Amino acid sequence: ILPILLLNKYKFANMVDFVRWFLSIPPVTRVYTSVCVITTLLLSLNVINPYQMYLHPSQVFQGEVWRLVTTFVFYGDFSIDWLFHMFFLYRYTSLLEQGSFIGRSADLCWMLLLQAIFLLIVTPILSIYEWTDPVLFLGPSLTIAMVYVWARRNPHVTMAFLGVLQFKAPLLPYVLLGLGLLLGHNPIHDTLGIIAGHIYYFLEDVYAQPVAVGGMGGPHLLLAPSLLKLVIDGNDDDDLYTDEQDDGVGVGADINDQQGDDAGGFNWH
Repeated sequence: ILPILLLNKYKFANMVDFVRWFLSIPPVTRVYTSVCVITTLLLSLNVINPYQMYLHPSQVFQGEVWRLVTTFVFYGDFSIDWLFHMFFLYRYTSLLEQGSFIGRSADLCWMLLLQAIFLLIVTPILSIYEWTDPVLFLGPSLTIAMVYVWARRNPHVTMAFLGVLQFKAPLLPYVLLGLGLLLGHNPIHDTLGIIAGHIYYFLEDVYAQPVAVGGMGGPHLLLAPSLLKLVIDGNDDDDLYTDEQDDGVGVGADINDQQGDDAGGFNWH
Protein backbone atom coordinates (compact mmCIF):
# COMPACT_ATOMS: atom_id res chain seq x y z
CA ILE A 1 0.00 0.00 0.00
CA LEU A 2 3.04 2.21 -0.66
CA PRO A 3 1.28 4.81 -2.88
CA ILE A 4 -1.30 5.51 -0.19
CA LEU A 5 1.43 5.82 2.43
CA LEU A 6 3.27 8.36 0.28
CA LEU A 7 0.13 10.36 -0.36
CA ASN A 8 -0.61 10.61 3.34
CA LYS A 9 3.05 11.22 4.27
CA TYR A 10 3.15 8.41 6.78
CA LYS A 11 6.50 7.44 8.25
CA PHE A 12 6.92 4.17 10.11
CA ALA A 13 9.84 3.37 12.37
CA ASN A 14 9.23 -0.38 12.07
CA MET A 15 6.77 -2.99 10.89
CA VAL A 16 4.85 -2.82 14.16
CA ASP A 17 3.96 0.82 13.46
CA PHE A 18 2.80 -0.11 9.97
CA VAL A 19 0.62 -2.97 11.25
CA ARG A 20 -0.84 -0.70 13.93
CA TRP A 21 -1.68 1.93 11.31
CA PHE A 22 -3.09 -0.64 8.91
CA LEU A 23 -5.39 -2.15 11.54
CA SER A 24 -6.58 1.33 12.51
CA ILE A 25 -8.11 1.82 9.05
CA PRO A 26 -11.90 1.30 9.16
CA PRO A 27 -12.75 -2.29 8.10
CA VAL A 28 -14.60 -1.66 4.83
CA THR A 29 -11.98 0.82 3.66
CA ARG A 30 -9.16 -1.51 4.68
CA VAL A 31 -10.54 -4.57 2.91
CA TYR A 32 -11.67 -2.88 -0.31
CA THR A 33 -8.50 -0.83 -0.80
CA SER A 34 -6.25 -3.76 0.04
CA VAL A 35 -8.00 -6.06 -2.43
CA CYS A 36 -7.61 -3.44 -5.18
CA VAL A 37 -3.89 -2.97 -4.44
CA ILE A 38 -3.25 -6.73 -4.26
CA THR A 39 -5.12 -7.23 -7.53
CA THR A 40 -2.89 -4.70 -9.27
CA LEU A 41 0.21 -6.28 -7.77
CA LEU A 42 -0.81 -9.74 -9.00
CA LEU A 43 -1.47 -8.27 -12.44
CA SER A 44 1.99 -6.67 -12.58
CA LEU A 45 3.50 -10.05 -11.67
CA ASN A 46 1.48 -11.76 -14.43
CA VAL A 47 -0.26 -13.97 -11.89
CA ILE A 48 -3.68 -12.92 -13.15
CA ASN A 49 -4.96 -11.88 -16.55
CA PRO A 50 -7.18 -8.78 -16.95
CA TYR A 51 -9.08 -10.55 -19.73
CA GLN A 52 -10.43 -12.91 -17.08
CA MET A 53 -11.59 -10.04 -14.85
CA TYR A 54 -13.63 -7.62 -16.93
CA LEU A 55 -17.44 -7.64 -16.98
CA HIS A 56 -18.68 -9.93 -19.75
CA PRO A 57 -22.36 -10.91 -19.23
CA SER A 58 -22.28 -13.92 -21.57
CA GLN A 59 -19.23 -15.30 -19.79
CA VAL A 60 -20.91 -14.75 -16.41
CA PHE A 61 -23.89 -16.84 -17.53
CA GLN A 62 -21.45 -19.54 -18.59
CA GLY A 63 -20.20 -19.86 -15.03
CA GLU A 64 -17.51 -17.18 -14.72
CA VAL A 65 -19.36 -15.48 -11.87
CA TRP A 66 -16.17 -14.04 -10.40
CA ARG A 67 -16.35 -11.33 -13.05
CA LEU A 68 -19.20 -9.76 -11.06
CA VAL A 69 -16.63 -9.00 -8.35
CA THR A 70 -13.36 -8.52 -10.21
CA THR A 71 -14.85 -5.77 -12.38
CA PHE A 72 -14.92 -3.61 -9.22
CA VAL A 73 -11.38 -4.25 -7.95
CA PHE A 74 -9.32 -3.73 -11.10
CA TYR A 75 -8.18 -0.16 -11.82
CA GLY A 76 -5.48 -0.89 -14.37
CA ASP A 77 -1.74 -1.35 -13.98
CA PHE A 78 0.44 0.79 -11.70
CA SER A 79 0.33 4.31 -13.15
CA ILE A 80 -0.53 7.91 -12.29
CA ASP A 81 -4.14 7.21 -13.25
CA TRP A 82 -4.18 4.17 -10.93
CA LEU A 83 -2.67 6.24 -8.13
CA PHE A 84 -5.31 8.90 -8.64
CA HIS A 85 -8.11 6.32 -8.37
CA MET A 86 -6.60 4.68 -5.29
CA PHE A 87 -6.30 8.04 -3.57
CA PHE A 88 -9.98 8.83 -4.08
CA LEU A 89 -11.07 5.30 -3.22
CA TYR A 90 -9.14 5.23 0.05
CA ARG A 91 -9.84 8.82 1.03
CA TYR A 92 -13.56 9.05 0.48
CA THR A 93 -14.39 5.53 1.62
CA SER A 94 -12.60 6.24 4.89
CA LEU A 95 -14.22 9.66 5.22
CA LEU A 96 -17.65 8.09 4.86
CA GLU A 97 -16.82 5.26 7.25
CA GLN A 98 -15.46 7.67 9.86
CA GLY A 99 -18.15 10.27 9.21
CA SER A 100 -21.80 9.63 8.45
CA PHE A 101 -21.29 5.84 8.65
CA ILE A 102 -19.29 5.88 11.88
CA GLY A 103 -20.21 2.82 13.93
CA ARG A 104 -22.20 1.54 10.93
CA SER A 105 -19.61 -0.02 8.63
CA ALA A 106 -22.17 -2.66 7.67
CA ASP A 107 -24.43 0.05 6.24
CA LEU A 108 -21.51 1.38 4.18
CA CYS A 109 -20.78 -2.13 2.91
CA TRP A 110 -24.47 -2.52 2.07
CA MET A 111 -24.45 0.81 0.21
CA LEU A 112 -21.49 -0.35 -1.89
CA LEU A 113 -23.24 -3.64 -2.64
CA LEU A 114 -26.46 -1.92 -3.71
CA GLN A 115 -24.59 0.53 -5.93
CA ALA A 116 -22.59 -2.34 -7.42
CA ILE A 117 -25.81 -4.23 -8.24
CA PHE A 118 -27.23 -1.12 -9.90
CA LEU A 119 -24.10 -0.75 -12.04
CA LEU A 120 -24.13 -4.45 -12.95
CA ILE A 121 -27.72 -4.15 -14.15
CA VAL A 122 -27.46 -0.87 -16.02
CA THR A 123 -24.11 -1.34 -17.75
CA PRO A 124 -25.07 -4.39 -19.88
CA ILE A 125 -28.29 -2.64 -20.93
CA LEU A 126 -26.30 0.31 -22.24
CA SER A 127 -24.09 -2.06 -24.21
CA ILE A 128 -27.02 -4.04 -25.63
CA TYR A 129 -28.62 -0.91 -27.08
CA GLU A 130 -25.20 0.42 -28.11
CA TRP A 131 -25.80 3.71 -26.28
CA THR A 132 -22.15 3.78 -25.28
CA ASP A 133 -18.93 1.85 -25.67
CA PRO A 134 -18.78 -1.31 -23.53
CA VAL A 135 -17.84 -0.59 -19.92
CA LEU A 136 -15.51 -3.39 -18.85
CA PHE A 137 -14.45 -2.33 -15.36
CA LEU A 138 -16.80 -0.65 -12.90
CA GLY A 139 -14.41 0.23 -10.06
CA PRO A 140 -14.06 3.89 -11.14
CA SER A 141 -17.86 4.24 -11.28
CA LEU A 142 -18.21 2.85 -7.76
CA THR A 143 -15.55 5.25 -6.50
CA ILE A 144 -17.37 8.24 -7.99
CA ALA A 145 -20.59 7.02 -6.40
CA MET A 146 -18.92 7.18 -2.97
CA VAL A 147 -17.45 10.59 -3.75
CA TYR A 148 -20.95 11.78 -4.71
CA VAL A 149 -22.54 10.60 -1.45
CA TRP A 150 -19.79 12.20 0.62
CA ALA A 151 -20.00 15.43 -1.36
CA ARG A 152 -23.77 15.76 -0.94
CA ARG A 153 -23.49 15.10 2.78
CA ASN A 154 -20.89 17.83 3.20
CA PRO A 155 -22.38 20.81 1.36
CA HIS A 156 -20.42 23.42 3.32
CA VAL A 157 -16.94 22.00 2.67
CA THR A 158 -14.86 24.18 0.34
CA MET A 159 -12.64 22.42 -2.20
CA ALA A 160 -9.74 23.98 -4.08
CA PHE A 161 -8.33 23.09 -7.51
CA LEU A 162 -4.71 24.15 -8.11
CA GLY A 163 -5.19 26.76 -5.41
CA VAL A 164 -7.20 28.92 -7.83
CA LEU A 165 -10.63 27.44 -8.49
CA GLN A 166 -12.68 27.06 -5.33
CA PHE A 167 -16.02 25.31 -5.16
CA LYS A 168 -18.31 23.62 -2.68
CA ALA A 169 -18.10 19.88 -2.15
CA PRO A 170 -21.37 18.97 -3.98
CA LEU A 171 -19.70 20.07 -7.23
CA LEU A 172 -16.75 17.69 -6.78
CA PRO A 173 -18.17 14.77 -8.82
CA TYR A 174 -18.89 17.10 -11.73
CA VAL A 175 -15.43 18.67 -11.50
CA LEU A 176 -13.97 15.16 -11.73
CA LEU A 177 -16.23 14.43 -14.68
CA GLY A 178 -15.04 17.56 -16.46
CA LEU A 179 -11.41 16.82 -15.65
CA GLY A 180 -11.83 13.34 -17.08
CA LEU A 181 -13.25 14.78 -20.29
CA LEU A 182 -10.27 17.10 -20.62
CA LEU A 183 -7.95 14.11 -20.21
CA GLY A 184 -9.83 12.13 -22.84
CA HIS A 185 -11.48 9.61 -20.50
CA ASN A 186 -14.81 7.98 -21.30
CA PRO A 187 -17.41 10.05 -19.37
CA ILE A 188 -19.73 7.07 -18.95
CA HIS A 189 -17.77 5.81 -15.92
CA ASP A 190 -18.23 9.01 -13.92
CA THR A 191 -21.79 9.48 -15.19
CA LEU A 192 -22.86 6.02 -14.02
CA GLY A 193 -21.21 6.65 -10.65
CA ILE A 194 -23.02 9.97 -10.22
CA ILE A 195 -26.36 8.32 -11.02
CA ALA A 196 -25.73 5.44 -8.60
CA GLY A 197 -24.64 7.86 -5.88
CA HIS A 198 -27.64 10.13 -6.40
CA ILE A 199 -30.14 7.27 -6.16
CA TYR A 200 -28.71 6.24 -2.80
CA TYR A 201 -28.51 9.85 -1.59
CA PHE A 202 -32.13 10.53 -2.57
CA LEU A 203 -33.54 7.40 -0.94
CA GLU A 204 -31.57 7.83 2.30
CA ASP A 205 -31.05 11.58 2.71
CA VAL A 206 -34.22 12.95 1.14
CA TYR A 207 -36.96 10.33 0.93
CA ALA A 208 -36.24 8.71 4.32
CA GLN A 209 -35.58 11.94 6.25
CA PRO A 210 -38.22 13.47 8.55
CA VAL A 211 -40.42 16.15 7.02
CA ALA A 212 -39.36 18.49 9.84
CA VAL A 213 -35.82 18.66 8.43
CA GLY A 214 -36.82 18.92 4.79
CA GLY A 215 -37.19 15.23 3.97
CA MET A 216 -40.16 13.30 2.65
CA GLY A 217 -40.83 11.23 5.77
CA GLY A 218 -40.57 7.87 4.05
CA PRO A 219 -39.22 4.62 5.50
CA HIS A 220 -35.57 3.59 5.34
CA LEU A 221 -35.42 1.19 2.42
CA LEU A 222 -31.66 0.64 2.33
CA LEU A 223 -30.72 -0.50 5.85
CA ALA A 224 -28.20 -3.32 6.00
CA PRO A 225 -29.49 -6.81 6.89
CA SER A 226 -29.08 -7.82 10.54
CA LEU A 227 -26.69 -10.65 9.65
CA LEU A 228 -24.34 -8.26 7.86
CA LYS A 229 -24.40 -5.90 10.85
CA LEU A 230 -23.63 -8.79 13.17
CA VAL A 231 -20.64 -9.89 11.07
CA ILE A 232 -19.11 -6.44 10.43
CA ASP A 233 -20.24 -4.26 13.34
CA GLY A 234 -20.57 -6.97 15.95
CA ASN A 235 -24.24 -6.19 16.58
CA ASP A 236 -27.50 -5.85 14.71
CA ASP A 237 -28.83 -2.87 16.67
CA ASP A 238 -30.36 0.05 14.78
CA ASP A 239 -30.62 2.33 17.85
CA LEU A 240 -27.63 4.50 16.86
CA TYR A 241 -29.01 5.02 13.38
CA THR A 242 -32.52 5.76 14.65
CA ASP A 243 -31.36 8.25 17.27
CA GLU A 244 -29.36 10.17 14.70
CA GLN A 245 -32.31 10.36 12.36
CA ASP A 246 -34.67 11.53 15.09
CA ASP A 247 -32.34 14.44 15.72
CA GLY A 248 -32.36 15.35 12.04
CA VAL A 249 -28.65 14.57 11.65
CA GLY A 250 -26.82 11.29 11.16
CA VAL A 251 -26.61 10.58 7.45
CA GLY A 252 -27.33 14.18 6.58
CA ALA A 253 -23.86 15.58 7.18
CA ASP A 254 -20.35 14.54 8.04
CA ILE A 255 -18.67 17.89 8.61
CA ASN A 256 -19.97 21.40 8.42
CA ASP A 257 -18.35 24.65 7.37
CA GLN A 258 -14.75 23.43 7.08
CA GLN A 259 -12.20 23.64 4.34
CA GLY A 260 -9.47 21.66 2.66
CA ASP A 261 -7.87 18.51 4.02
CA ASP A 262 -9.13 18.98 7.57
CA ALA A 263 -12.65 18.62 6.29
CA GLY A 264 -11.92 15.81 3.93
CA GLY A 265 -11.57 18.10 0.97
CA PHE A 266 -8.58 18.01 -1.33
CA ASN A 267 -6.46 21.02 -2.15
CA TRP A 268 -5.21 20.12 -5.62
CA HIS A 269 -1.97 22.00 -5.69
